[in-house]
Amino acid sequence: MFGRGRQALLKKIDSERVLGAIEEAERRTSGEIRVSVSRFFWGSVRKVAEKAFLRLGMAGTCERNGILFFIVPSRRAFVVLGDEGIHARVGQDFWESLAAALSGSFRKGDFTEGLVRAIETAGEKLAVHFPYDPATDRNELSDAIDTAG
Repeated sequence: MFGRGRQALLKKIDSERVLGAIEEAERRTSGEIRVSVSRFFWGSVRKVAEKAFLRLGMAGTCERNGILFFIVPSRRAFVVLGDEGIHARVGQDFWESLAAALSGSFRKGDFTEGLVRAIETAGEKLAVHFPYDPATDRNELSDAIDTAG
């Protein structure tokens, strides 16, 4: 699905398009979206994703409305995490359908398009529940793809 590892996946992802999708989504919402591509590790992908969520400051947004796409190419795995504010509004079915769509794109080798579509979908939900307010909204977190983990 992902190739041999993080560097291989990063070469297959058009980072500029992914960053553009994040920026566009965040223009319509106070929510925050991040993508993290992790190196190989042993243990639970979800637990490490949860640690990355905290490391990236995603639990510190004003409205608790951050969404993290955590990808581990070497494990052929990913996790989508939404903070409690957005999760309370969209429910588990939303996360499962978003993960299923992303998984389908990744299986086809369509990494950039899969991420872009997933970010757009997440942004649409965030915009419905946490619309952008130019008087109060600020970009609370970096939009760059995280590769530190």
